[in-house]
Amino acid sequence: MSLYQPVRVGPLTLSGNLFLAPVAGYTERAFRSLCVEQGADLTFTELISSEALVRNPAPTEPLLRRAQNERRYAIQLFGGSEETMAQAASIVLAHKPALIDINAGCPVPKVTKTGAGAALMKDPARLARIVAAVKKAAGPDTPVSVKIRSGWDAQTINCLECAQASVEAGAAMVSLHPRTRAQGYEGRSDWRHITNLAARLKVPVAGSGDLYTPEDAQRMLEETGCAAVMFARGAIGNPHIFSHTRAHLLGRALPPTTPRQRIQAAFRHLELLVQDAGETKACLEMRKTFCAYVKGGPGAATLRNSLVRASAVAEYRHIISRHFDDEEDAVPPNPLLKTPFDKTARP
Repeated sequence: MSLYQPVRVGPLTLSGNLFLAPVAGYTERAFRSLCVEQGADLTFTELISSEALVRNPAPTEPLLRRAQNERRYAIQLFGGSEETMAQAASIVLAHKPALIDINAGCPVPKVTKTGAGAALMKDPARLARIVAAVKKAAGPDTPVSVKIRSGWDAQTINCLECAQASVEAGAAMVSLHPRTRAQGYEGRSDWRHITNLAARLKVPVAGSGDLYTPEDAQRMLEETGCAAVMFARGAIGNPHIFSHTRAHLLGRALPPTTPRQRIQAAFRHLELLVQDAGETKACLEMRKTFCAYVKGGPGAATLRNSLVRASAVAEYRHIISRHFDDEEDAVPPNPLLKTPFDKTARP
């Protein structure tokens, strides 16, 4: 039986089990759109502050927008107040998300110091109250999920307690990144915690952590028994991870993604981001992401050195064109671009 399978999350049925995790600063709708094109079965917005959404929703509204090709997407909220989280959940329902996700795993101090993110794991009862409040606000047709870590630190591994409390309060899915808050993103994730949750919970468990290849996804599904896998850093600069993983799980291997295919995806990403944010802001935001697209390619270090200075679409074109001229590996026009990549273009 194939490891690529549908997932039932409360009243929601997803066609497959390959998810794009919420990643702050990266999973805006332009990137999510590329991941959907490549076969992501569920995508998550960046984490969104419930306080900001309730106090002044206008600046936060762009983060809530659905990509045109996103049939099913989840909106992730963070906050430490059950009342505010419930109000925020009521607001986001206007965007018709398939799922509302509660962030109880972010390790960043500016989040945890407010009592949100991973700080919620220090008080499972409060986490449960927040889940119950959000579930009540979301209503019967919009399931609620929770994303947690293995614990606050190595001395307080309580992911099972937090997961069980969340499910009892109404969570229809639990996602686990099995590192502690103290680890941040360092060290190795301990998949044994995913195995434990998958065996004990009566709702689907989505696993995250150290997923960079289709083989990693296969191994996590086989070893842990989780219902779904969530690509985070492994998808940044590589939306093709979804099509390759699905093919791998179905026994149909795809050829490796070439540097030129990743460059084409980067320009597609840039184009969509320009449409959303305008050229100046999009080009600044794409500096770090464009570097991820060229990682591992020919002369990547030199190329990244130039890309982090680009501030206009024409500059990106010039940098890439010049680099691939030097490598004698011309990048063809990208047919997906409204303005195809033109090797003659210069800033």
